Amino acid sequence: MKYISTRGQAETLDFEGVTLTGLARDGGLYVPEEIPTFSAEEIRAMRGKTYAEIAFEVISPFVGDCLTEGELKRMLDATYDENYGGQFRHPAVAPLVQTGNNDWLLELFHGPTLAFKDFALQLLGRFFDHFTAKRDQKLTILGATSGDTGSAAIEGCRGRDNVSIFMLHPKGRVSEVQRRQMTSVIEPNVVNIAVEGNFDDCQALVKACFNDHAFRDEVGLTAVNSINWARVMAQIVYYFTSAVALGAPDRPVSYSVPTGNFGDIFAGYIAKRMGLPIEKLVIATNSNDILARTLETGRYERGDVYSTLSPSMDIQISSNFERMLFDIAGRDAAVIAKYMEDLSTTGGFTLDANHHSALKELFAAERVDDETTKAVMQEIYASSGYIADPHTTVGIEAANVCLPDNGAPRVTLATAHPAKFGEAVKAATGVDPVLPAHMADLLTREERMVSLPNDEETLKARVREGGWS
Repeated sequence: MKYISTRGQAETLDFEGVTLTGLARDGGLYVPEEIPTFSAEEIRAMRGKTYAEIAFEVISPFVGDCLTEGELKRMLDATYDENYGGQFRHPAVAPLVQTGNNDWLLELFHGPTLAFKDFALQLLGRFFDHFTAKRDQKLTILGATSGDTGSAAIEGCRGRDNVSIFMLHPKGRVSEVQRRQMTSVIEPNVVNIAVEGNFDDCQALVKACFNDHAFRDEVGLTAVNSINWARVMAQIVYYFTSAVALGAPDRPVSYSVPTGNFGDIFAGYIAKRMGLPIEKLVIATNSNDILARTLETGRYERGDVYSTLSPSMDIQISSNFERMLFDIAGRDAAVIAKYMEDLSTTGGFTLDANHHSALKELFAAERVDDETTKAVMQEIYASSGYIADPHTTVGIEAANVCLPDNGAPRVTLATAHPAKFGEAVKAATGVDPVLPAHMADLLTREERMVSLPNDEETLKARVREGGWS
């Protein structure tokens, strides 16, 4: 399997190369040269298999010959099978919970940091270990987080010999639990940075550092954000496990996905391309609704970033949307380069009519504000006793609005444990969700981080200093 850049000017790489590289050197994102497909019979044969076994089937084509079957199986077992040290605290790994006649929640928060990012980042850390040892190479990970990526990436990379990780978060714009999950990790290879700005500022700093090729080579930069293809790839798996559990390929399924950076829902799109019978994908967004506006108007234009009850979605530039555009534009890199240039210079671009039409065929979208989020959290708890975090609640409401209740099963991705957003949950439901036992002392742990201005050169200087001594 080979990988190409969405902007067409970077070298073609194999899976090992794209995992270690992250962002393409032309500023684009890597995508597979071809999308592997499964027949209905092959999907049907996944029934009854474990999560790790289905992960092997789904991921193998993307890895190619960069890992042997044995190496990949051992990594997947160590990630997803508790018998081999996996840290997911539910035997199903990603269980489905029925909340209505035709409604399910896909719980993706049973990993070590209580968010869906664990599914990819627990595996990515193992890829980094294997490939850096093979190359005798040191890596510097530079990432930005709106809340959950940071803790999951840190958990996957803490204490690793060949990796230093610098994680940026917007100062004062993540929940206390989200912040402490990052800043209470005090291994010397982990540096948390609070940036005076919003998430888009953090993400822009990361991209600027990657686009400075001399700096990139000097410190050995790579990415753990969903600009790294391996992140998206790992997230494809739970679409297969859940759809098969609900009757695929003989029964279609629809998904509502709380969406910020477009990586998780893009994984669903790839699953559909691979042959999974996904009827509709719903983009569930909060007041930071650039994607819903784009679907409605055909105009992709950044706006102000608003602080909401669902901070992991407080984003106005969705990086992975570039991968989506590349596909609907017939993989014409020149078209994507022009779209991205317009975004950089004017703050937005207008989709070609055919591209806009293709998006509307594939996706629905709904914007859910904070008042609605609070009301729906309360309704869910009153009707079913289920306590949903704000992001999941946005997804539930978007499913209610965009999908018929008597059609294909409606699956909402439950992306985070409610205790990560305890204040919002308690205000809406009256229930104070409790952190799992392994995090019971989180709010009293020692913290370590550095605060920096929104300045590229200041960030580069701190990265050059390396980890904590």
